Amino acid sequence: MFFIALTVTFALYRMLPFGPVEMVKVQLMKQMLEQGQTPTPAQMANINAMVETYTGIDPSQPWYVAYYEYLRDIVLYQDFGRSIFKNEPVFDLLFRAMPWSIFISVYGLALGTTVSLLFGAVMAYKEGSAFDTGMTFVSIVNSTVPYYVVAVLTLILFSFSLGWFPSGGRMNPSTTPGLNLPFIVGIVKHAALPVFSAFVAGFGGALAFRGNCIREMGEGYIRVARLRGISQGRIAIRYVGRNALLPVYTSIMMGIASIFGSSIILETIFNYPAMGMVTFNALMNRDYPVIMGAFIFFTILTLLGILVADLTYGVIDPRVKGGTERETY
Repeated sequence: MFFIALTVTFALYRMLPFGPVEMVKVQLMKQMLEQGQTPTPAQMANINAMVETYTGIDPSQPWYVAYYEYLRDIVLYQDFGRSIFKNEPVFDLLFRAMPWSIFISVYGLALGTTVSLLFGAVMAYKEGSAFDTGMTFVSIVNSTVPYYVVAVLTLILFSFSLGWFPSGGRMNPSTTPGLNLPFIVGIVKHAALPVFSAFVAGFGGALAFRGNCIREMGEGYIRVARLRGISQGRIAIRYVGRNALLPVYTSIMMGIASIFGSSIILETIFNYPAMGMVTFNALMNRDYPVIMGAFIFFTILTLLGILVADLTYGVIDPRVKGGTERETY
């Protein structure tokens, strides 16, 4: 899948009519014509070299040679080309922004998933109660209201109206970066609203987990476990919780990719300069090398999330290990 993504990126670069490679080439030629110069063969060679510097593809080469060099540069040298707008390597630009996106996305996803699973379990054990009814309503509303609407509302309320949190940026410019309290407090305050919005986006699994728990509690092995005198805590965690988690586990891991994808909108709303905002600015400025590099980064994160789900699924479901290695809990 990773190489398929790279192939699609290459096709967007080279094979589509008037794609990014042609756009960059035309822009460079237009600059020469505006200066009153007519491109000579030597100048065209320089233009092709500049196009290769920016996009990683030499338009004068056959497509299969360019494809091989494109793959080689990305896989071996992490060379995604050079930003047209920033005039610096794409990898360096994205690598600096990536930790900030990971910071707000992972915390938001972890909090949203943990709270939704806890609420889903309590809702199942208190089925039919006022708490179950209220949280069901909250979960349905959460799944129907887009997260970016929540982001705008929290920005209006907590930043513009109450002034509790800053409306943009990722740190307090008046502080000195480092392990000091004012700098850390500034980072936390600037990340609070984006993390809360990511938390809301990751909160939608409570209702599904509730249904899974209710289904598992009606199974015969739960009644047998109670007759054996196993404690309610162990039944809830090792039997009900573990088996109810199986259907939603892969979707939780896939949520990693969706959170990073939604960071483009969140970071733009909160003016939080990280991976999403870098991608948005590249889109607005037609900075094709950065757009393609971000596409590959998001693809890698998606594949890593699926890979982690595949490798760790056996931890919560022993049946995938091959049958007889572990029959019981």
